[in-house]
Amino acid sequence: MASLQTAALRAPSTAAAVAYTAATSFGSTTAVVGGTPGAELIQESERLVELAQAAEIQALASDDGRPVNVVVAAAALIKLIPVLRDLAQNRRRVVLHVAVASADDASDVLAVREAGCAVLRASSPQQAVDFALVAALAAQRLDMPFIHCFSEAGAAVEVRAYEPIAASAAVAAFLAGEAADEAQAEAAHAAVGQAMGLFGAGYAPVGYAGAADAALVYATFGAELGAAALGAAGAVHLSLYRPLSAQAVAAALPRSAARVVAFEQVRRQATAWGPLLFDLAAVLHSRAWDAQGARARPVILDAVSAAAPAAFTAEQVAAVTAHAERLDSPAHFDPAQVAGVAARAAREPDLAGLTLAERRQRVESIPYGQLLRDLFGDRLHVANAAESSTIWGDAGRAASNPEFGFGQLAAFERDRARLAQAVADVLRRVDVALPRALHAALRTWLGGKDDAAVATAALAADIARQLDAEAANAGLDAVRRLRACFAQRSNWLVGADEWAYDLGSSGVHHVMASGLNINMLVLDTGSGGAGARKKDVGLYAMNYGAAYVASVAVYASYTQVLQALAEADAFPGPAVVVAYLPHSDGVFGAAFSPIAALQQSKLAVDSGAWPLYRWDPTQRDAARRFQLDSEKLRRAVADFLQRDSVLAAAGRAVPALGALDASVERDAGARLARGDVDALMGALGGPSLLVLFASDGGNAEDAARRVARGARRRGMAVRCMGMDEFDVDELAFEPTVVAVVSTAGQGEVPTNGREFVKALMGASANLSETRYAVFGLGDSHYWPRAEDALFYNKPARDIDRRLAELGAARVAELGLGDDQDADGWEAGFADFEQRLWAALNLGDAAPAADDDEPPTRTDEENKVISNYLRGSISSAIADTSCGYVDEWDGKLLKFHGTYMQDDRDLRAARLARGEEKAFSFMIRVRLPGGVATPAQWLAMDRLADEYGNGTMKITTRQTFQLHGVLKRNLRETMRGINRALMDTIAACGDVNRNVVASANPLQAHLQPEVAQLATDISRHLLPSTSAYHEIWLDDKMVAGAAEQTSAVEDHEPLYGAAYLPRKFKIAIAIPPENDVDVVAYDLGFIAILDDAQQHILGYNVAIGGGMGMTHNNRKTYPRLATCLGYVPKERAIAVAEHVMLVQRDHGDRTNRKHARLKYTVDDHGMDWWREQVEARAGFAFEPARPYAFTRNGDRYGWVKTTPGLNNFTMFVQNGRVANFAGGAPLKRALADVARAHSGAFRLTCNGHLIVADVRDADMPAMRALLARHGLDNLDYSALRLHSMACAALPTCGLAMAESERYLPRLIDLLDRVIDDAGLRNDAIVIRMTGCPNGCARPYNAEIAFVGKAPGAYNLYLGGSHAGDRLNKLYRETVTEDQILELLTPLIKQYALERNSGESFGDFVIRAGVVKETREGLDFHDL
Repeated sequence: MASLQTAALRAPSTAAAVAYTAATSFGSTTAVVGGTPGAELIQESERLVELAQAAEIQALASDDGRPVNVVVAAAALIKLIPVLRDLAQNRRRVVLHVAVASADDASDVLAVREAGCAVLRASSPQQAVDFALVAALAAQRLDMPFIHCFSEAGAAVEVRAYEPIAASAAVAAFLAGEAADEAQAEAAHAAVGQAMGLFGAGYAPVGYAGAADAALVYATFGAELGAAALGAAGAVHLSLYRPLSAQAVAAALPRSAARVVAFEQVRRQATAWGPLLFDLAAVLHSRAWDAQGARARPVILDAVSAAAPAAFTAEQVAAVTAHAERLDSPAHFDPAQVAGVAARAAREPDLAGLTLAERRQRVESIPYGQLLRDLFGDRLHVANAAESSTIWGDAGRAASNPEFGFGQLAAFERDRARLAQAVADVLRRVDVALPRALHAALRTWLGGKDDAAVATAALAADIARQLDAEAANAGLDAVRRLRACFAQRSNWLVGADEWAYDLGSSGVHHVMASGLNINMLVLDTGSGGAGARKKDVGLYAMNYGAAYVASVAVYASYTQVLQALAEADAFPGPAVVVAYLPHSDGVFGAAFSPIAALQQSKLAVDSGAWPLYRWDPTQRDAARRFQLDSEKLRRAVADFLQRDSVLAAAGRAVPALGALDASVERDAGARLARGDVDALMGALGGPSLLVLFASDGGNAEDAARRVARGARRRGMAVRCMGMDEFDVDELAFEPTVVAVVSTAGQGEVPTNGREFVKALMGASANLSETRYAVFGLGDSHYWPRAEDALFYNKPARDIDRRLAELGAARVAELGLGDDQDADGWEAGFADFEQRLWAALNLGDAAPAADDDEPPTRTDEENKVISNYLRGSISSAIADTSCGYVDEWDGKLLKFHGTYMQDDRDLRAARLARGEEKAFSFMIRVRLPGGVATPAQWLAMDRLADEYGNGTMKITTRQTFQLHGVLKRNLRETMRGINRALMDTIAACGDVNRNVVASANPLQAHLQPEVAQLATDISRHLLPSTSAYHEIWLDDKMVAGAAEQTSAVEDHEPLYGAAYLPRKFKIAIAIPPENDVDVVAYDLGFIAILDDAQQHILGYNVAIGGGMGMTHNNRKTYPRLATCLGYVPKERAIAVAEHVMLVQRDHGDRTNRKHARLKYTVDDHGMDWWREQVEARAGFAFEPARPYAFTRNGDRYGWVKTTPGLNNFTMFVQNGRVANFAGGAPLKRALADVARAHSGAFRLTCNGHLIVADVRDADMPAMRALLARHGLDNLDYSALRLHSMACAALPTCGLAMAESERYLPRLIDLLDRVIDDAGLRNDAIVIRMTGCPNGCARPYNAEIAFVGKAPGAYNLYLGGSHAGDRLNKLYRETVTEDQILELLTPLIKQYALERNSGESFGDFVIRAGVVKETREGLDFHDL
């Protein structure tokens, strides 16, 4: 402050001092809104102007680089919400200096806290002057609008003012700093702190006062509690409230704090708890809080005070503190009442004389009702009870009386229209003598009758008074009779979930059709009756086309609710506001929890399940017509917007649409409400066809779209959609329907058709006017037992039967596609199509137009045209309107180390609600050899919490895997991995993937060498494209070939533009341990040691391993690698390259099920392969050298390795690192280990973890740490210790059954059998996968379960304990009971009859239970 020149200033008010300071000290345009204190200083500065209305603020926003200052009263803020949002969106340098009339009530400021502006609070006149300049400086540096609020008592003040500060070097240095987005709260916090430092040494954006070891801490909006009054308590002062720095708040709270009291300064609050409490809750559950280490979260209390904090004496604060210390969260109280502080009485709704039941029916009892009351005051008229089942009102009072509910409002609006006509007639008539004042008042009213600012209660009262004075004037009788309609009312109907189940019975469509100025508030509690299919009221209203529509959530965005309600009120016609208020017990249930509502609201809005938006069909500008206030749209709403654009374009292209009369237009609106724009347009052309599909794998959808394309070429008007997107009740309106459905699991309907089929089976519709045909896709051998034949194509048979029962006419016999046919389901489909077109008398199709068929491409073409893996990934991940990417970018993303997935546990419910799937992405790290540092572990731990689902997976490929990463967080997650010195390139895709190597601690002296080889091979075979760096790590976004005008200079010297035919995997093993399952990979290096077993001489090279296959497809099979020969270790990298290049050039690129290297080996033979590799490498293989594998599990517990170092291998069940609900906090425990560990971590190929290289000196501390967290517990059965499962459900899109989530339970059951047989310490390798693709390497396990349907598995037996023999199918489609029934006698027989040292896999072969299998080609031979 020393460099700033000051002078004393006496001003008539704080607002005047602020206005004068902003105008003179900063030299920027400063405005005072009329009626605001400070207007008297307008003449004092040429840069000070007066605004007649607050709306003029936006016009003042300048482009000259200097901020604009506006002094305004707090009461005007709510009307300014649209202006504030525009200022924030356009990053305008505007500062609103807001005079708050009472220090105890910041309601108006807090109401706009989510408008996108920074919010700064001053607590004294001097601070208000200083913070005025802080806000102006910060607005200029951050390109962000500010709301600077201060208390205005209306008394004269004396403050320290500033001479012009622009020339100050300190100010210039501050303005030269870096800008920040609002989302960058920490950067904005730092900038505001720097600006505060220019004016006062004691200023801070977030400050603390009081005892350093306070057990109870208050949090206030502004510095309202001084240290002298706090006693043993403390106070965190939030001067900078938006953006709120969670890091600063967390740091300000002393570690001693056991309770935090949110000292709310709000007189009007719609939510049960105040805004400050929710902000504190977010801080205490933020990453910033967790980053402070082990620290208990304080109890949060809510103190909604009827008096300002500064009004409390030390004794009164002590009384409040003592009271709060006796409370537990969640609890809230009034400190003024506790301490006996005099305060203003709050305005409460008049509930006198009402019963408890009647009070619960009052709209004021709910958050949205309180907002209506606060916004519209005496203008508010709610015509029905809040839980009415229809728009007509309370059925118990007046079910048939049109004077209630909608009838009452409609009558009022029609009376008002008659009043307007009567006033107009009176003003035109020359025979009616009117006093000049009455004439002027009536003209004023008629010109602004729909404007609440004109047609006020005061104007209505003035007109009524003058009409009384003209009682003898008969010409005014018509006006006089309708005098009650002069005041412009805000008319509302309030309903809840019941309105959404039957739009007809509830009367919602009556309001839409009326065109009257009536508003509906429809509350969605998220609850519903069993089997109920809730309609989307907002989408219905949008499709109607003439109503204002908004979707809001008060616990997610308070400010947006205010704006939507105000806009609905101002809209000259019907308006619908759909409001989210999650609660399972109804809106007025006794157990309503604001915290639960907050959590559910945030989850619903952030996930896109409940989008926040506003729709005004009267806006000409499309950008203003639909305004998205949250990041995600529900799919149905997004589809509507797309249809709206299509319809607008069609209207321009086909002018005849404009000639439709009103009734046809209304019919068209009704069909739009059914999601039916195509049908509307098709009605002008050919006959209509609806094609419905239910498909899990995509084949049924593909068949349905082929039917749709064929119909279009035959002149039909076609719609094609998933079954669950269509309402069964509307089938009766469809002349012709084709249903295409695949078979899931045990004769089940695919996920996206289950709700439709369920509704169809229970429907009672008359479909006598509907024709139909059904085609089904299935596998006649999927369930081999005769009694299971009924499951073949069961969904198609059921749909076909039910449609006939409902009276529909079958136009073509049921078509069935069978995967067992030579051409699969295509054979049956070709026959079905031919019969369908013949039955419809449509004959041959016209030639396909250029744009008729969708662009098709193969996987190979997709790679070639991707411009070296760029595609359109950059634009796809930048698109925040949805959570997914298209099929082709999804395939390319695999090369970058990420797969798109969705939560299949949520799929059915979301599709039933018309929402997109819960899409997220799995990210896999490239980690050669599975070696990571503790810092890298902690980085992955943090990323899992910050962007993932809070868990990590140690994969069977010896690396980290994250799940649940949202599309919008992909880049930041990738960057976080990169900052930890890792990457994800080539962790997936048709390239060489992560190279795995032995992690056996007994061979620690050899591990550095094989780990280095893994790293060197991985680096050597890494793709050369720069796309990965450009897309994920650089600020410059790139585009694929389809988007670029000039190609990026890139090349792939090893891979070429098409990369490999399929994935390529490499493993390195050190006998006698086969902990990597080396022969299960495309290429395996088996280390050959010297006689002393101390040095690696070279490697036996094995090729052709691979696990994946397809159920019931004998052309696909697992295979174990075959040895090519031996090479010295110096040639290992060259061999890896040339084996891969042979596969690149000769692998099958036409059939991806036949594209793995194992099939190329069997197609050409080992001699051919040896010749090809030797010719490319320029050297010959030596004969393979002898070796032996004895086991393939991990070595658990402590192992002494190289001198002075120790390794501990811990069991991590199925590789999942999580803080398990109701169980051990494994993830948190391992993070503690990482923070204490100075060595390395080694991830194993069995999904376990080795704490490696623990120094002797650190052993006592590490042992104690592991024991404290229970990580040294290895008291499991050997069966469990040798178990492994893939991730499967809910994230894997290929899973047919549970795996990771089910295997532990199954082992619990098998452990009883194992214990009874005395085999607890005898290892048996047991593995499970959710599908036949083999990610957990099931086909060389001694016991394996491969998912076939929910709860059903194929059971395989006979793999070797060393992992070098395939197992054999023992029983198909077995359930849990059957598994136990089959394995119990086998395990007991093994215990009794085994030879010494004989493994379970060897025993079942010797006993003749299954045949020995060494070759993949023999795998299916039983």
